[in-house]
Amino acid sequence: MKTLILNGSPRKNGDTISLIEKLTEQLNGEFKIIDTYYSDVSPCVDCRYCWDNDGCSLNDGFAEINDYIENCDNIVIASPIYFSQLTGKMLDVCSRFQTYFAAKYFRKQNIEIKAKKGAVILVGGGDGNAEDAYKTACTIMSHINVKEIYPLVGSFKTNELSAKEDNEAIMDIDNIAKFLNK
Repeated sequence: MKTLILNGSPRKNGDTISLIEKLTEQLNGEFKIIDTYYSDVSPCVDCRYCWDNDGCSLNDGFAEINDYIENCDNIVIASPIYFSQLTGKMLDVCSRFQTYFAAKYFRKQNIEIKAKKGAVILVGGGDGNAEDAYKTACTIMSHINVKEIYPLVGSFKTNELSAKEDNEAIMDIDNIAKFLNK
């Protein structure tokens, strides 16, 4: 089993990574974590290359992610919530999934991407709403053939309680692991 985890946090030892680490302790098979803030992946520049061609015109770290996406069993999007949304760097990397959208809607191709399970882990402590970020993550995953998505999981009081001390979030992470390992 292969799991791709997209980490949208800039903090290498923050709340988001603490929940990711809890998850990876329980995952079967191999996993790959892409730290979007430190990846060599540029955002989509809307050049429209993918409207007529397979792949993307930009030559960067996306090729490695793309290969993993096409063959993995699970996708996890984990991100802090900034203004009720996924982080900018997470959205930058995910904007490159435009190539899959273009294949389906512009090139009218059925790209062979393995069906997957997915999960969304969100972390926040402010006054925002996690639902918009969750909906965005689900939309992103739908374009990379994620067929089953676990209900929203998160730690939403991190300004008062760290995620690694949030027992409810930790129990939810345990349930995500069980869901992805099936």
